[in-house]
Order: sequence, then C-alpha cells, then structure tokens
Amino acid sequence: MDSHNSLDSTNFLQQQLQSVVELLEKQELENSLVHKSTSSHHDLEESLVNRQHDVRIQEKLYDLHPADIAFILESLPLDHRQTVWNAIKSDHDGQILLEVSDAVRQTLISGMTPEELAIFASNLDADEIADLAADIPKRTMLKILRSLNNEERSNLNAILSYEDDQVGALMDFGMIAIRGDLNLQAIIDYIRKLGKLPGHTDKLFVVDQHNTVKGILPLQRLLTHEPAQQVAEVMVTDFVKFQIDHDTADASRAFERYDLISAPVVDEQGRLQGRLCVDSILDFIREKSDEDMLTQAGVGEDEDLFSSVWKSAKNRWGWLLLNIVTAFASTRIIGFFEDIIVQLVALASLMPIVAAMGGNTGNQTSMLIIRSLALGQINSDNVRRLIKKELTLALINGAFIGILIGLLSWLLYHDIALSLVIGSAILMNLLVAVIVGLCIPLGRYKYGKDPAVGASIMLTAITDSMGFFIFLGLARMFLIDR
Repeated sequence: MDSHNSLDSTNFLQQQLQSVVELLEKQELENSLVHKSTSSHHDLEESLVNRQHDVRIQEKLYDLHPADIAFILESLPLDHRQTVWNAIKSDHDGQILLEVSDAVRQTLISGMTPEELAIFASNLDADEIADLAADIPKRTMLKILRSLNNEERSNLNAILSYEDDQVGALMDFGMIAIRGDLNLQAIIDYIRKLGKLPGHTDKLFVVDQHNTVKGILPLQRLLTHEPAQQVAEVMVTDFVKFQIDHDTADASRAFERYDLISAPVVDEQGRLQGRLCVDSILDFIREKSDEDMLTQAGVGEDEDLFSSVWKSAKNRWGWLLLNIVTAFASTRIIGFFEDIIVQLVALASLMPIVAAMGGNTGNQTSMLIIRSLALGQINSDNVRRLIKKELTLALINGAFIGILIGLLSWLLYHDIALSLVIGSAILMNLLVAVIVGLCIPLGRYKYGKDPAVGASIMLTAITDSMGFFIFLGLARMFLIDR
C-alpha cells in the first residue's frame, strides 16, 4: 500500500470511528430524554431506543473488515466498546477477537457466555482457536474441545503443546501435500476438484509414503511445466523448512531474508506437521515490536488504553517504584556535594548536560544491541569485537562532545578550570553510559531474559546518578579552594 492509499485508509477509519461515536452519543442523549419523560413505559421506550441504535451500528459496521472493526473497538472507552460489541457480536465470527489486542480481547470475552464463545470458536480453524485459548475460561475451552471433531481436536492440542515463542505455536494445517510419483495434470485436476486453495498457498509440499517432506512444488512450476511431467521431476529440493520446536524469531528472520510466503513445519524425523505462513509471522513481528516498545518504557504489554485507572496504575507501579529508588539515589549524590554547588552555582546549571549526554549515548548503544540481538547478529565470535568498537566510539564521541561542551562553558563562564572539568565529566560519563548500554541487554540476554525489558529506564537512572557523581566529584577535586 503506497503512502496515498495508506493516508486514505487512515482517514477512512477515523471517519468510521467518528460516525460510531456520534451514534453512541446520540443514543445516550435519547436515553436521557426517555428517563426525563413522564411516561410510565420508560423500560420499553429505552429498549426500543437501544434496539434502533444497535441496528444502526450493525449497518455501519456490516461491510467493514474485521481488522477495521477491531481498530474501532480498541479506540473506544470501555462502556462504549461494550455497547458496540453487544450490538455486533451476533453477526460476526471470531475473526474480530483475533484482530484486537490481547488486553481488549479480555474485556470482550469477559462479557460473553460460554455458549457465545463456543459458537464463535465453531467458525474458526484450530490455529485460530489456539490464539484465543489463553483468554478463554477453562470450562468454556473444554466445551469448545468437545465440539470439535477428532482431527480438529488433535490439531488444536498439537498447537497448544508448544510455547508461544516456538514455531509449532504459529503453524496452521491449511496445506496441500502431494506425492512425487504423480503427474502435474493429476495435481491440477485435484486442485480443481477442491474448488479453492488454502490462503497464502504459493507452493505444495511433496511427501513420501512416511509423510517425510522431500521437496516443494511452487504453483508457478505447476502451471508452466508440461502436465505429463511427474512432480518429482519439477519439484524444488533446496527449500526452507522449520523444525516444529525452533524459535519463532529465527523463523521470522528467514521469512524476511528469503521473501517467503509459506514454508513447511516438520518434526525431528522430517515428517510434515503443518505450515508457517507470512500472515502469522507478520502478526508475531508486530506483537513483538509493540511489546518491546512498551517494556522498554516499563509498561506492561497487557494494558488496555481505556482500562480502569486502578488497573493501569498497578501495571506501571513496578518501574515507577524503581524510579523512586534511583531518583533518591541521585538526590543523595547531589546532597553529598551540596556545599560545592553552593560555592559554585554554575555547577547546578551544567549538571543536567552531563546526565543528558550520558543518557542519550547509553540509549543509542542499548537500542543498537537490542536490535542486533533480535536479528541474531551478535554471537560469541563477534561480541568482543563489538564491545571494543563501541568503547572506542565512546572515547571518540566523548572527546569531541567534551571539547565542544567545554568551549561553550568557557564562553558562558570564562572559567578554564570549569570547562576542563565538565569536558572530562562528559568523556567519563559517555564511557560509563556505553558500558551500561552494553551490559544491560547483553547480560539479560545471556541469562535468558528479554534484553529490552526496562533497558531505557535502568540505563537513564544509572547514567544520571553516575553523571552527577563524576561531575561533582571532579569539581570538588579541582575547582574548590583554588
């Protein structure tokens, strides 16, 4: 989608959202008028008003894609969201639940009965039900399992047996497997008999009698080779496949590197278990990106934009409490050097510069490391060289920025000693910042933790404290009692 179409799409969604909001506001107004009336049939009149507005909302959203409806639901406060959902849920399958964020999905499911959820699930594939499983109550999930046939139940249990970060958790079963001893005409006749292809089908998987994947048959080859040729003659034997228990992040990088649309998923013996498709990979990348952005800022990924104040507060308290500790540490450092600041007031105006430069430099380094770890570009062979490169860069940048800030300080205060102190403090704090920016993500990654979690918060706290300590410590050594 080009930028023009993207802009049109954004405007279209905003217009649809505004129309829904106007309908909801009109409904509230009419309900308030009903309550103020002297009629003895308040309940009946209110029911009729609500029913009319439900129909209008249904008509407004009827032709929209589930992803567009999901956007509207996510953009509405809780009470309005529930009103819209109650109006439309009976006319839609579970696709909307798949499109909304995890936090919003929880609010929608919490107001649904087990029977409603079971009906929704009956219209979904096993891999789609698996996406909802974590948010569905256990009793309802058992009811859904009992409603599935043996094959669907087996497929669902297979997906649920894998961790969220394993390929098996994202695979689906909408694939076509063929034998290599068939001719292409037989395959074409078989596909015509099916009537349609599973979504994202760009290739067929060639298996032997033991269901072991021997190759792939791209649809392009199926259509461009002679129908009398056998599959084994035209299939591709050099292809990308994924082990069912492999890391999904590695698979996502392979999809990007090789421009894949689909790929077979196999077990340790190479037997076909399912397939991985680009839509699942894109969802994984988007969710991972959103999660990383939130966790870097110390916000839980499960927070709904319109969740209650109390829930949002609890979701953010952890890192805020950590900030209190680090902030008090910084104030104690400043308090320890209070006598120096009183004697030389210029220090108070220059301290934030040292801290800010350290924080920015550290964030640059940590973001680079987090990104490189996510892409799998850092390993035991190159990590030492990377550390050496970043430290060298810190020395060069620290010297350059230190000299620049020192010159500006001299122009402001005409104090050569003060200029030398702040320049040296900048250099030292940039070195500290780079060391911290390397250690936090690399250390967390080494011990199996998410390298992005709280990185920005911890780094800023450390560089601020160390920046104050270094600058004021140097000032005590070289500026007082001159």
